[in-house]
Amino acid sequence: MLHAYYKYCFRLTFHPVVIQEFVQSCLPFQLILLPGLCCECLKSESYKVLSCSRMSTDISQYIIPNDTGVCLLDCITAFEGLTPKERLYAHYIAQASWYGGLIVLVQTSPESPGIFILLQKIFRTQPISEVKSLAIKQGITEEEWQAIMIYCAAFYANSGNYKAFGDTKFIPNVPKEKFESLILCCTAAVDDPKGIKALWDSVSDRMFSLVTRQKELGLGEKGTTTYFSSNCNLDDAKLAQEFMDSKDLSAYNTRLFKTEQNGQTCYEVRLASALTEGGSIEGCPEGILGTHQFTSSTSKSCSFTVTRGDYSKLMAKVAENLGKAKEHVANDLEKQMLTEYIKSFTTGSIPAHKDGSRHWIKNIGPIVETYIGFIESYRDPFGVRGEFEGFAAVVNKEMSKQFAELVNNAEHLLALLPWPAAYEKDKFLKPDFTSLDVLAFGGSGIPAGINIPNYDDIRQSEGFKNVSLGNVLIAAYKDTKVSFLDDEDTELFIKLKIPSFEVQVGLHELLGHGSGKLFIKGEDGKFNFDIDTVEHTETKDKITKWYNQNEAFLKFYTLVFLRRILEPNSIPSTSPDTAECVGIYLCLSADALRIFGHKEDTADDLIYVNWLNMARAGLLALEFYSPDTGSWRQAHMNGRYVILRVMIEAGQGLITITKTTGDDGKEDIHLKLDRTKILPVGKPAIGNFLRKLQVYKSTGDVEAATAMYGHYSEVHDDEEPHFLSLRSVVLARKTPRKMMVQHNTTVEGPTVKLQSYESSADGLVQSFIDRFPTSEVDDILKELMEKDQPFFTT
Repeated sequence: MLHAYYKYCFRLTFHPVVIQEFVQSCLPFQLILLPGLCCECLKSESYKVLSCSRMSTDISQYIIPNDTGVCLLDCITAFEGLTPKERLYAHYIAQASWYGGLIVLVQTSPESPGIFILLQKIFRTQPISEVKSLAIKQGITEEEWQAIMIYCAAFYANSGNYKAFGDTKFIPNVPKEKFESLILCCTAAVDDPKGIKALWDSVSDRMFSLVTRQKELGLGEKGTTTYFSSNCNLDDAKLAQEFMDSKDLSAYNTRLFKTEQNGQTCYEVRLASALTEGGSIEGCPEGILGTHQFTSSTSKSCSFTVTRGDYSKLMAKVAENLGKAKEHVANDLEKQMLTEYIKSFTTGSIPAHKDGSRHWIKNIGPIVETYIGFIESYRDPFGVRGEFEGFAAVVNKEMSKQFAELVNNAEHLLALLPWPAAYEKDKFLKPDFTSLDVLAFGGSGIPAGINIPNYDDIRQSEGFKNVSLGNVLIAAYKDTKVSFLDDEDTELFIKLKIPSFEVQVGLHELLGHGSGKLFIKGEDGKFNFDIDTVEHTETKDKITKWYNQNEAFLKFYTLVFLRRILEPNSIPSTSPDTAECVGIYLCLSADALRIFGHKEDTADDLIYVNWLNMARAGLLALEFYSPDTGSWRQAHMNGRYVILRVMIEAGQGLITITKTTGDDGKEDIHLKLDRTKILPVGKPAIGNFLRKLQVYKSTGDVEAATAMYGHYSEVHDDEEPHFLSLRSVVLARKTPRKMMVQHNTTVEGPTVKLQSYESSADGLVQSFIDRFPTSEVDDILKELMEKDQPFFTT
């Protein structure tokens, strides 16, 4: 078998078609063209295939286009409204978030830390303009230079070389040799030729490689992950989870590494913490650190060693900056919150982070809002390990008034949802719901809204918070290209896309994630529902499935992720989909729209645009489906496709999708939503689907949820509108996601200064050079990369 980027030399004496078939039958490789290559061959289609050096792979899916939009995440006005004390608090929270965000590099791919170090060294040593001049002298064209800068900007924006939204790899859209020639002629390489060459050699192959296992994130042979060593598979993930469950140890802040020693399988569970030595961890079982012999439910005997100190120096930087932020808190709740976070990041205690989250929930309406830690588990192929993220943001008081009104009306709106009262929480815990302008967001991507914490025992019984990131929403939706709609719909879509999405985010986050009850059997044998009277809405039988105490939604989420890996097309999580359904279902309520200032004159159009946006998003979601594996790479886009399928299944002309020819003469798609059918056809269809999702979630019925969701997740050409065939049109006409440049803050004496950047790839790159102006983080990341290297040999 040929491996990526091994160099093969041969003269083109074969027929071009023979060569093309050879290329398409092999894994990606690089070709050195020797003298004797004729001009006709250079003009041939086979040469074009060879010159791209990536066989028949559609390379457009793995590059960031040169015309990708870059915008500033503007927080100037909000920052100027802060007091000096609030600015200092925000600054140190931002610093903690940025240092913590570097952890994502280690969590993404083996090569990401090294690529980051390389880019930092190149652009820190000399101005971008000088690097460009060197590039031109090396024969790099203006277009190729732009491709290089777009790649660098995308790498920084995604905290690694895999897309934060979609989990596919992206590579530079220039020949490897040209990129190398630029790297090795820069001032950094002149000053340290051996060091830069060694760094380049350590990352360049994987940086450009598109072998199957490295095309997207995944576990085992299905993709790349650094949450597990490369020799781990699904069975190892399941076994480790069984061990951690037996020890009541959370997986949120862990990674798993597997070795064979003296004929026995040995696992290391690494906890993220600043401390590296043994000892006790508050809230965790005594003696948890150390080696444990474990026999699984399948009688497999193995050894587990629990250690701490993963990302230790970065965790120490996070804790250090949170300690500085503690000196500028607004109240005792913030002080207690940060105390627990520091304890968590120092010792590796998830229980301490949960305690910090409890204080955070009670801190209602802060001027500077934050949340930080190992939060979302979307990118762990097993679905239980959290990716690090942290943010500092400033409350938008005007927009927050609308969200506060939505919270006040939540119980009324919850009663409109399509399931019996027994399936709703006994008491709605009114959360804090604010609109924020992000000052700093460290992580792989920036969402438009968040519902946190993700600890379901806290969410169910103590509460949660919702935040809408207003400046993210505006930046992401402003001046976006609209495809697949006719002129009339396009005009209305552009006019109302931002206000309609504000409504969707509000309903999605507050009532989508905040609604619904989990049926739980307590340790005392008592149920939190009336087992004698509550009926299953679909079977009309008594309830026979529920969660045991402390299992809650994490078990459901984990089991569903198992089904996702075991069975292509099955559900990654019903949670995003439930929330999206709630959003479009409740936007039909005049009371909900009135809260956001939409009355009769604009309400109908806003409802139409919200439903149209969801249907179109379901079509665009085809980009995130992988035909080779039959799986979805992005949970939210999977959910939107499912909703579109439900709409189409409703029939009666609610949705019409037609393949057509665009004005440019190329294949196009026309999507049409009949607004007169939204209430009589769309609402009951979405309501029935939403009710089933909630019932399956309430009872933890993974089998039923998987079967239903798997059916709607299928992408095939068995029937109209032939989604598998439409996927190629969606890919050909896709618009790249915008990248966002964020501000930097610096302390000068008693003053915090805000630094802004131009909305360009250059501006985004420069923001990271200014953010980490010394080589300190380079050394930390290099140490982490070298420690992990033996575990990622494939």
